[in-house]
Amino acid sequence: MIGSITTVISAIFWGLVVLSVLVFVHEGGHYLSARACGMRVTEFFLGMPCRYRLAWKSKTHGTVYGVTPILLGGYTRICGMEGEEDELLADCLAFVQERGRASAHDVAERLGVDEDRALDMLVTLSDWASIEPFYNPDKGEYEGQKDYPQEFRTLARDGHLRTEYDKGCDLTEEGSTQAGEPRAITLSASDFLAVERSQTYLGKGFWKRVVTLFAGPLVNVLVCIAIITVGLSAVGTDVAQNTNTLGVVDEGGYAYAAGVRVGDTITAVNNTAVVDWNSLASTLTQVMGEGKDFTLTVRRNGQELLLTVDLPEDQHVDVIGIQPQYKHVTLSVADAFATGVNYGRLVAQFAIRLIIPQHTMETLSTTSSVVGISAMAGQAAAAGAYELMLFVAMISMSLGIMNLLPIPPLDGGKILIELIQLIIRRPLPMKAQLAVSYLGLAFFMFIFVFALRNDIANFIMG
Repeated sequence: MIGSITTVISAIFWGLVVLSVLVFVHEGGHYLSARACGMRVTEFFLGMPCRYRLAWKSKTHGTVYGVTPILLGGYTRICGMEGEEDELLADCLAFVQERGRASAHDVAERLGVDEDRALDMLVTLSDWASIEPFYNPDKGEYEGQKDYPQEFRTLARDGHLRTEYDKGCDLTEEGSTQAGEPRAITLSASDFLAVERSQTYLGKGFWKRVVTLFAGPLVNVLVCIAIITVGLSAVGTDVAQNTNTLGVVDEGGYAYAAGVRVGDTITAVNNTAVVDWNSLASTLTQVMGEGKDFTLTVRRNGQELLLTVDLPEDQHVDVIGIQPQYKHVTLSVADAFATGVNYGRLVAQFAIRLIIPQHTMETLSTTSSVVGISAMAGQAAAAGAYELMLFVAMISMSLGIMNLLPIPPLDGGKILIELIQLIIRRPLPMKAQLAVSYLGLAFFMFIFVFALRNDIANFIMG
């Protein structure tokens, strides 16, 4: 009982560690590319959004870095990826700059719109890091609350209207203003909005947006290839030899029960001669497919023995518990790198088959959910640090490739939307994007449920 509890705790712990680190690395790719492309980035965290967190704010570009207690991944807030533009957005921004602080009610009155529309505009500008929510402790408001506060306020800006998120910002120069202070602008409202928009994801060109989306999966793929390249060239791996002399015989397997032992050389299966592991494996597959008992001719210490493998009735059997001999080898850096690239190709083929209708169910039969990944992570950790790192590499590749599938809200789906917008030369309405994203979420919920069923059968029911 204690052993089972320990196994479960180990699986949960290592599953959280592996998935959190890899999602954090994935988000790191988005973060670095967004910064390189000149986009404002307000937060970069290990863990999911939470009121309670440990954080540090960069003095050079304003980004808040930190960790939250909900270690189920990570996130980065790139400005301009949420919210919808409005024809009155420029007037709304100018009004907040004029007032210093304003509520949705104030904006609604000034612009002659309803408060819901006014709040949407304030939220969009806040997402752009052009203004920020003002959490008033006197009203019981606090950062991290579920709802937006009543008011939004100006950001601190230097003499050139740059915020702390913009390159070259110097809040010590003459003409700088603090957060919440009114700030006159010399530009027209539309020109000022255009400057603010240019600092966001939305305001960048097609290629910069695609690079930012692609960078997350790319980092996952590169992490996998790097681990495999270093691991196989420096530490090496055990490679199965094409020999019919056995290196492993599982004590709980059907072969062991029949009398087969390590070091035996299998020369025939049901009188069909075998000369190496390839011929032995193919012959066993054919014989076991018949579901009947069969014989093995083995050579041991110069003598030949005829052993009978007894299979259970009315039960499909895939393995009898034998493995070939293994040899530990280290690869050259070039060969190790090629192995990593080839593994990526195999994962990509699997992912493509997943979205081809005639292959979807067949492919799903071999998938695992987060439950299965956690169980395998625990097993890999128990096997040693090197095995755990190779497992991390495998999951990293899967995370990267799967995120490139052209299904919103995955990165590949967002890239697809960018391509569609490039072709039609206008933005897709937010409602259309949300509708497609919901369909994508439904598809992945179906995959998760199916994969979870696989995990229950494999890891829980045995």
